[in-house]
Amino acid sequence: MTKKLIKVGVLGAGGRMGQAIIAQIADWPGLLLAGAVERAGHASCGRPAGPGHSETLTVCSNVGAIARNCDVLIDFSAPHALTASLEAAQEGRCALVIGTTGLEAQHHAAIDTAARDIAVLQAANTSLGVTLLARLVEQAARALGPDWDIEIAELHHRLKVDAPSGTALALGEAAAAGRGIDLASHSDRGRDGITGARVEGQIGFASLRGGSAAGDHMVLLASEGERIELWHRAENRTIFARGALKAAQWLAGKPAGRYAMADVLGI
Repeated sequence: MTKKLIKVGVLGAGGRMGQAIIAQIADWPGLLLAGAVERAGHASCGRPAGPGHSETLTVCSNVGAIARNCDVLIDFSAPHALTASLEAAQEGRCALVIGTTGLEAQHHAAIDTAARDIAVLQAANTSLGVTLLARLVEQAARALGPDWDIEIAELHHRLKVDAPSGTALALGEAAAAGRGIDLASHSDRGRDGITGARVEGQIGFASLRGGSAAGDHMVLLASEGERIELWHRAENRTIFARGALKAAQWLAGKPAGRYAMADVLGI
């Protein structure tokens, strides 16, 4: 008996991540690219979705029509497009993987609401390695006392528009969870001039931008006389595409609810 293919729709299909995902789907067993969406007026609209797929499958701007024909959507578009993505997924009764970064409180509230009706997996970073790193950071922060300072540094390409990166913030949330504190009230995101001594218990962030770096993240835990450094380096966007597809394959058919990459890994 032939196993049914999982039909996938890619939102943000004209972007770097969208194209990386579309390229990976062509060789991914069990998945079929069933739709590709970009905002109206984007240069990719009307063009073939990508090599390895049917030439009749072109990029369109009708997310609703794509959602009705898919088992799961993968969204790497933009925060302002999230409402339309959630509504389309709810109306089409399909699952949704959200990899868009730069989300704020209102976006997460909208995701929570949609997750009552459909399966939604939201991740600041779809890399399986970063997912494991976050768990290690949480465990380390829990095991070590507040006399261990925590600093998070990240490097991304010159075109990235948000800082700190969504991944850096997710790592900060993991550290805060390990400490049993609220990140928002224990976060230091900028130092300049005479800042005074470091405040005990704060989680510091530093953002670097330059070149074509796909994404490097380092979590430093430092105490008197010793340091622990936990690193993850992304060599290209393929790792994020593979993680997103693994998440989509795992999420398809799941009951309504909000999921995370840690659920995909079972950790």
